[in-house]
Formats: sequence, structure tokens, C-alpha cells
Amino acid sequence: MTTKANGRPRRPSITDVARRAGVSVGTVSNVLNRPDQVAPATRERVQEAIEALGFVRNASARQLRAGTIRTVGAILLDIGNPFFTEVARGIEDRLASEDYTLLLSSSDEDPEREARYLRLHEEHGVQGILVTPTRGSLDRILAVRDRGIQVVLLDAAAGHPDVSSVGVDDVRGGRMAAEHLLELGHRRIGFVSGPDTVAACARRRAGAVEALLAAGLDPADALVDVAAPSLSAEAGDAAMTELLALPAAARPTATFCANDLTAVGALRALRRADVPVPGAMAVVGYDDIPVAAMLTVPLTSVRQPMHTIGWTAADLLLQEASPDAEPQRVLFEPELVVRGSTVAGP
Repeated sequence: MTTKANGRPRRPSITDVARRAGVSVGTVSNVLNRPDQVAPATRERVQEAIEALGFVRNASARQLRAGTIRTVGAILLDIGNPFFTEVARGIEDRLASEDYTLLLSSSDEDPEREARYLRLHEEHGVQGILVTPTRGSLDRILAVRDRGIQVVLLDAAAGHPDVSSVGVDDVRGGRMAAEHLLELGHRRIGFVSGPDTVAACARRRAGAVEALLAAGLDPADALVDVAAPSLSAEAGDAAMTELLALPAAARPTATFCANDLTAVGALRALRRADVPVPGAMAVVGYDDIPVAAMLTVPLTSVRQPMHTIGWTAADLLLQEASPDAEPQRVLFEPELVVRGSTVAGP
């Protein structure tokens, strides 16, 4: 192993191999790529130099020179959120089957950060971009598509007729969560939302409102909104603390959280305040991340097919490489998974 000027190890290069074997760089290249064109004795000498130096060919540099690197970018709302981790795994699994590399980034629910990553992915020459759009205009995303980069939205409801999208029916999911709580006898429900840049939160709330109206309740009285600054456990903890500080007459008996992480935080706040779950406060989350079933009080949650969402979005992106491909909109149905945070065990 050779060293750099700063003393750190440097990977042996093809030039190092050529120098040790006493041949040209072109001869080493032929041994690596066209060994039948090199005399056996010379080929053996080069192989000995490769083994002695521990040389490993730089495939990415070779692909870059040949223009064959195939990369897809993904801009997700928060890759620290287990929901998006599972979505990313689905994307990666589909792309890997076609020898694509995934360039993953997180917008952190920030439209400006999203715009910056769109620009960076475009500058890196990705073949396509999968993006969970922050709330607002799709103009920047559409501009990237108009410059020849395939785009698929990981949010069907934020769709555009000319752009493929994959998502889950969030309005239905929100309605299912609220209907479940209403069936259990709750008539005043807290709703822990996220920042207004995340459109899915508004859709889940809209579904809850539909359920309340169908039950003959006035959402202005029956739904207690708490806007959290992020979809994190810390924000959920603070939101539940705020709900518990309400006067007894105004306090909800159940809470629907816009995602599972905020629900985890809400459960933590309830445990700290010695509030029984579900006896004094029922809690529903959204996503059904793996940890939901493992909590001390297992979390009732609206399940989304996370891995399938990512796999399907990547598949649509690959399909759109075909010149006659038409935009597609895939909308999955959510599923309510009932556990101990809303229905006490025997």
C-alpha cells in the first residue's frame, strides 16, 4: 500500500501496477479487460504485481469514463423516520435488480432543501428522481422533468397528470382511524398534526373530519387540533403534554397522531403523566412502522405498505425509460391494525 503526502494510505493505481510489472499502463488495462490479447508470460507478471500491491480496479471510475453509471436520486421527507427507511429499502431493492445506484437524500420537510437536492441530483446526472414533495407548487419538480429527467412522485394525492405517482389513500386512512375511535365511544378526539409543508397530514385530518360529520358530530367541538413542528417523537411528546394541560371538560379521551413517531412521543408523555392507555386516553398512529407492535403498550396504527410503495415507485421510474410509457397513478389502500393503545387486552 502506498501513502499520500499526508501519511494516509493510498489505493494502488493501475500506474503502480504497470511500474511494478515493468509494462505500460495499456498492457495492464488489456490484462484486466482483454487478457487474451496479452502474452501469457506478461499476463502472469501483471497478475503477480496486482496481487502483491493489493490492487482493486475502480469500477465506478471505469463506468464514469464509459458513461455507463446508472443512478437514480430519491428525495424523501425524513430518512430518519422508519417509514421512509422502509420506502427507501423498497426503492433500493427494485433498482438493484437493474444495476442502478441509489442516491438518497432527505428534504427534512423543507421546500428549499428539496429544491437544493433537486438541483444537486440534476447536476450529478441522475437518470431519474423519486421525490416525496413538500407541500406547495410542483413547478421545480416539473421543471426537472421537462429537462429530460424522469420523475415519479411518492405521493399520489400531490399528483400531476403528466407525472407518475405512488401513494396511499390518506383521506380513507384518517377516516378509518377516527371511525375506530368513534366505535369505541370516544366523542372528543385530539389530532396531532405535523408542519403545514406535509400535505399528507392535512389529508389524514380531512378523513377524520369526514368520520366525525358522518357520526353527526361538529368537528369544531369534537376535534382538538395540535400542530406539531415536525413529525418526530419529541414533537408528539410536546403535543400530548399540551393536550393534557387542557381543562378536564375540554380534554379529548382519544388522540389520532399523523404518524407513528408522534404517537410514540404521545405515549411517552402519557406514561410520564401516569395517564392509563387506553383507559384514560386511547392513541392511534399512522404508518405501522416495525416498532409499533413492540411498544410496552402496542400501538394501534393505520398501516401503509412501505416497502411496496418504494418498490412500485422505482418500478414505474424504470418503466418510464420506454419512449411510449404513459404516466401512471398507483393508489394503495390503508389498513387499520388494532392493538392495545385503543383496545385493552383481556
